[in-house]
Amino acid sequence: MIAGRAKPARWTVPVLNEDQVLNLVRSLHIAPPAARVLAHRGFTDPEAARRFLRPSIDDLLEPWLLKDMREAAARLKLAIDRKETVLLYGDYDVDGTCSVVILSKAIELAGGKARFHVPHRLKEGYGMRPEVIDQAAKEGVSLVVSVDTGIRALEVVRHATALGIDVIVTDHHLPEEQLPPALAVLNPNRPDCGYPDKNLCGAGVAFKLVQALMAELGWTPERVRRLEESFLKIVALATVADVVPLQGENRIIVKHGLAGFRNLRNPGLRALMAVSGFNDGDPPSAGQVAFRIAPRINAAGRMAHAEDVINLFLTDNVALAREIAERLHGLNHERQQTEAEIVQLILEECERQPVTDAQAGLVFCGSGWHRGVLGIVASRLVERFCRPVFVLGEEGGEASGSGRSIAPFHLLDALESVKDLFRRFGGHRMAAGLAMDSTGVEEFRRRFNQYALERLTPEDFRRHVEVDGSIDLREVNDESIGEVLALAPFGAGNPYPQFAVIGAELPEEPAVIKDKHLRVRLRQNGRSLVLKAWNFGDRAEELRAGSRVDAIITFEEDPYSQARGYAPWSAQLKDVRVRESA
Repeated sequence: MIAGRAKPARWTVPVLNEDQVLNLVRSLHIAPPAARVLAHRGFTDPEAARRFLRPSIDDLLEPWLLKDMREAAARLKLAIDRKETVLLYGDYDVDGTCSVVILSKAIELAGGKARFHVPHRLKEGYGMRPEVIDQAAKEGVSLVVSVDTGIRALEVVRHATALGIDVIVTDHHLPEEQLPPALAVLNPNRPDCGYPDKNLCGAGVAFKLVQALMAELGWTPERVRRLEESFLKIVALATVADVVPLQGENRIIVKHGLAGFRNLRNPGLRALMAVSGFNDGDPPSAGQVAFRIAPRINAAGRMAHAEDVINLFLTDNVALAREIAERLHGLNHERQQTEAEIVQLILEECERQPVTDAQAGLVFCGSGWHRGVLGIVASRLVERFCRPVFVLGEEGGEASGSGRSIAPFHLLDALESVKDLFRRFGGHRMAAGLAMDSTGVEEFRRRFNQYALERLTPEDFRRHVEVDGSIDLREVNDESIGEVLALAPFGAGNPYPQFAVIGAELPEEPAVIKDKHLRVRLRQNGRSLVLKAWNFGDRAEELRAGSRVDAIITFEEDPYSQARGYAPWSAQLKDVRVRESA
């Protein structure tokens, strides 16, 4: 495979149990398209499907189900009662900064004192560092709460304990065999934790600690509910941005958290929404959070310092909030340019030395590449080459960066197999980071590729399109598509529904838009549907008028169309196969 067109995608079109689909249609009073999606995703029982369609805050799990929660909540309450200064030790991404904001605000509301430390990505790197703990001890800190970090910081936690500082670890990343010797370790993924939902992000775990703290403080149910709804806005941002599955508790968090954006009081959130192009009272979708809001939050940690984000969300000063939001907007533009430059350099390299099936795991390294964008660059390359990718920046004898993976390949396991090469590393199945001596990059490239070759096949290098069911264009109308979109929030674990249109006709040549997009009309059984085909420009020659095709399509909310008086949704073409040419 070269850097140009990818291999044709594999389609998986399910054969659904029509009796189950009809049962959902009758019980829920919905049209077949939404019923097919529910059936394909395992919601064949009407009552389970109802709970999925209408997730309730009352269905949030009890925080006490997390192991060590009682010790953590009691120690945090004690610190508040004693007016101890609590240090919140976070991470520089959306999840880490939002976690700091949630706990800072909760401690403040309880009458306590908290300050925070978020590492500088380029100067300090990921994770907890002993010198920060030393400084905290000098300043009289007696309790450190890590958020979205700390699960592998055994030596740092041990160092803090030796200095007389209690540590509460809150994290969601996969632990090592030995847990840090903290007063409490809150992590649904620790092996001895029976918490039913293992998919919380870091901010989700911090939110559970806040729930437990409010219970310890004896606040009234009315006050607790009001504050839960307020905190869920921030937790929802982190949950979407950290690409955890939008199922179970995460679905409740995101559904209710994003709905709360209709009534925003926080000056920082209002300012951020404004620079992201939203009007007051417009709740974003999960997709809009992922592509418009989260990148601006992340830009602070990638290009400058993430403390800007925390200050944005904690300030009551409207003017300051606008100033910080504008700065994040500018940093995001700078990030986009830097990212595009590195991607272009790598693709030019791949044109000179094409990627083949003998390269199952890719490692790219460049001198001076900005480390703040390497994770995003890796994501772009995974989309392009459909195989695990690491992108490293080299500076001062050290190569460091990030990797992203594909579903069949466990990235952290791969790093564990070659851990003798690294100064430090961590992550999970789909994303990881590392730092190593520059002299070891070639050896890492060789061993990482060999590990991937033993576990992946050329079939894994093809994009996989999973379809929820077929759809007849006669079934497409505002009501049926509205029911499909009511399955939101969409994202990891609950992707936008995709449908197969079998045996349609192209009644006309597609229209080319801005040289790289297409406007395609499908006709089937007397009904027509116009689709947007993003980045299909190089496939226009395939799609001749009169051709018979099978197509994969999806539907998305379209506020611009609605504002012009048309349907509140639009259809997108995701893939197409020509059956017969005219």
